[in-house]
Amino acid sequence: MSSFRGKANSFYENYAYVLDFLPYGHPLTEKTLFKSEPIAQVIGVEYFVLLEVVIRPNVSVSPRELLYIGKGIRDKVLRIKRKITYNELTVTAKDELLHVLDVIVTQQEKKFVNFFNTAGALTTRMHSLELLPGIGKKHLWIILEERKIKPFESFEDIRLRAKISDPKKLVIKRILSELMGEDKYRLFVKG
Repeated sequence: MSSFRGKANSFYENYAYVLDFLPYGHPLTEKTLFKSEPIAQVIGVEYFVLLEVVIRPNVSVSPRELLYIGKGIRDKVLRIKRKITYNELTVTAKDELLHVLDVIVTQQEKKFVNFFNTAGALTTRMHSLELLPGIGKKHLWIILEERKIKPFESFEDIRLRAKISDPKKLVIKRILSELMGEDKYRLFVKG
């Protein structure tokens, strides 16, 4: 289990990647009212929750560093400060986001390949695979037919059999779109 819990949904993040480290706190906060504390903007590995976490005193973290944020003893994170939106990310955090998403999707390739193997219809007129940028009816039918023959085993397998140039990139673009709040449907981002 983890330290971040959604109010309506029960989901937890145990690990998060650092997007930006602000050793003197967020520059937009009123320093006279609050004691500044070192914070990091992070993205959860499992549900892609964007958070600000307070870093322990005399500890430094770097962008793309993996932090434990779950329950129990945390070596670098003192506490979860708050959930944030894409628009609250610093410029540095936004710049790091694509790189970190690439790392997460690569590390969890089986999970995302399984999405291609098991995704179903959202409505009578729309399939969840069509929410991936670049997947239209033509590619949808190819994917559905190919996965009936044999489940996909990797992004490379999807690329070759479904004739999609870069399925990993489509997943990353979809996650980014969901983080930015561009669509009412969410395939990968929770919270």
